[in-house]
Amino acid sequence: MVTIRDIAKLANVSITTVSRVINNKDEGISEETRKRVLKIMDEMNYRPNTIARSMITRRTNTIALVIPDICNPFFPELARGVEDTANKYGYQLVLANTDGDPLKEENYIKVFQEKFVDGIIFTTQNNIEYHPIFFRLRQQKYPYVLIERYIEELDDIPGVYFANIDGACQATEHLIQKGHRKIVFISGPLKTTNARLRLQGFLKALQEAEIAPDYNLIVEGDYKMNSGYHAIKGLLEKGTKEFTAIFAANDLMALGAQRALKEYGFKIPRDVSLVGYDNIFLTETMEPPLTTVEIPSYQMGVKATELLLMTINGDVKEKKRVVFNAKLIIRESVKSIIPEEQLWQKKDPVKTV
Repeated sequence: MVTIRDIAKLANVSITTVSRVINNKDEGISEETRKRVLKIMDEMNYRPNTIARSMITRRTNTIALVIPDICNPFFPELARGVEDTANKYGYQLVLANTDGDPLKEENYIKVFQEKFVDGIIFTTQNNIEYHPIFFRLRQQKYPYVLIERYIEELDDIPGVYFANIDGACQATEHLIQKGHRKIVFISGPLKTTNARLRLQGFLKALQEAEIAPDYNLIVEGDYKMNSGYHAIKGLLEKGTKEFTAIFAANDLMALGAQRALKEYGFKIPRDVSLVGYDNIFLTETMEPPLTTVEIPSYQMGVKATELLLMTINGDVKEKKRVVFNAKLIIRESVKSIIPEEQLWQKKDPVKTV
């Protein structure tokens, strides 16, 4: 293996001079010397020993992203935003999938710290949002950023969040405006804050429309497709068929609900309207295309990475918590059930002269 000492000997310069050229700290070094060192490095196919360098600088220009479920299409899109931004600023990305297991998450954190990973981004949907290790990381002044992970005691930690209450309100209001009153709500795991906020938004929209919630139509899921399937199948098996719409708190559960409806002979939106949450790429390919709340996962990954890199470099000049606004994407999975005569009555009367 070619070493920095070999390069210095061949270039007839000191080891310090070679080191300064490698690290772009070559002020005071003549252009002729700099080019000679670089030429010899190229000829000898020399690559700096990043491990040795990291032992000295305690930096590797590497960050990590910890996600709970690589199978959920929401997270690869978020990861792409993180990776593109990291690469833009000269950093590499390491990805860790925890399957929502706090022990796996803790083990990954220990490995990343041992390997001198410069900082970590954590996303939500884990079995628990809070973990004591986050307080230890803060105490150690180790850089990290949260995405949709709500820990009230850590409000000083940079984070990127989504307007979950407003998103759920918009989706529910859309169904109400189309005449739906009996709406099934499939929540995420209610141990996580964003799932509770989406439920809160659903109930808020019902309250504002003076519709009493039917808690028999609220079913807890886990953000995975099978839970959406079993939620609707369970209701139908119990003989609960009076609902006219389903609002699933993420798109994967909406896909599961669609499969259950199909098995029982229901068509969307002819028999039952369906709304999701996330706007993953699969929603446009569904039949019919799914109305859903768009969460800008790529942009959230970009912003989280920018916050992390600023934290790593001690340059956090903007507010540490960023909230992205909700946007309802209306497609073809919701049907109006308001009778034509009521629609006609709502129109402005024709004025005659």
